[in-house]
Amino acid sequence: MNKTLTIQSAILIVIASIISAFMAGAVVLGIGLSNPDSPQKIYTFLSFIIGQSFMIVPLIWFLMVKKQPILDRLRIKKVSISTLYNTILLSFGIIIFSDELDKIIQVFIQAPEYVVDLNGLLRPESLLGFILLFIAVSIIAPLGEELLFRGFFQQILEKHWKDITRSVLVTAMIFAFIHMNPFWFAQIYILGIILGFLAWKTNSIIPSLILHGINNSMALIFSFTKISESSFYIWKGHIAPWIMFLALIFIIIGFKGINQGSSK
Repeated sequence: MNKTLTIQSAILIVIASIISAFMAGAVVLGIGLSNPDSPQKIYTFLSFIIGQSFMIVPLIWFLMVKKQPILDRLRIKKVSISTLYNTILLSFGIIIFSDELDKIIQVFIQAPEYVVDLNGLLRPESLLGFILLFIAVSIIAPLGEELLFRGFFQQILEKHWKDITRSVLVTAMIFAFIHMNPFWFAQIYILGIILGFLAWKTNSIIPSLILHGINNSMALIFSFTKISESSFYIWKGHIAPWIMFLALIFIIIGFKGINQGSSK
C-alpha cells in the first residue's frame, strides 16, 4: 500500500464521500419537494440512487489524483465459483439469524415509531417506484458502501495497523454509525463485522457485496410481503426452529467453504 494513502487521508475521503452522498441526494429531494404536484416517492427513490452513486465520487477522484491502481485499492478482484456459492449460503444463514436477533431485541425494546412507519413511508406506489427502490437499496447502496468501507477504508487500516481484527471492528463501527439508526445499530454493526471478514478473507469486495445486496433485498421482501409472517417461517413470534436449523447449516457450510477456499 502506497504510504501516500495514510489513515488521515482515508478518514477525510470517507467524510467527503458521506457528505457528497447526502448533498447530492438532498438536491434531488429538494427538486421534488419544490413541485408539490410531482410524484414525491419517485423523487425520494431517485435521491437515494443519486446520493449513493455520488458516495464514490470523492473516492475515485482521490485515487486518480494519487495515481493509484483503482481496482487494487478498492479490492475489485475476481473470486472462484466455489467462493460465490459459499458466500450465498452464508448470506442466507446470516440474514435469518439477524432477523431472529431483531425479534429478540424487540422483546425487550419496542421498535420506535420511525421504524414502524418506515415501511409505509418507503412503500412504492408504482412499478417504476419499486424498480427505483430496488436499484437504490439492493444494488447502488451496497456497491457504494462496500467500495468505500471494505474496499478502500478497511484495507488502508489493515496495511497501516497490521491488525485485522481492529481494522474490521473500527470499519464496522463507522459503517453502523453512518446509517443513523440507533434501534438497528447492533444488527448493522454485526453485519459490518461479517462484511469486513469476508472482504479480508477473500481479498475481494465481491463476497461482501453479495451478502450486502442479498441482505438489503431480503429486507425489502420482508417489508412488502407476508413471507416473514407465514406459519412456516414464524413459530411463537420467533423464527421457526427448522428454519434456524437450516440457517445454521448454511452458515457452517458457507463459512467452512470460504475458509478452505481462501489462501489467507
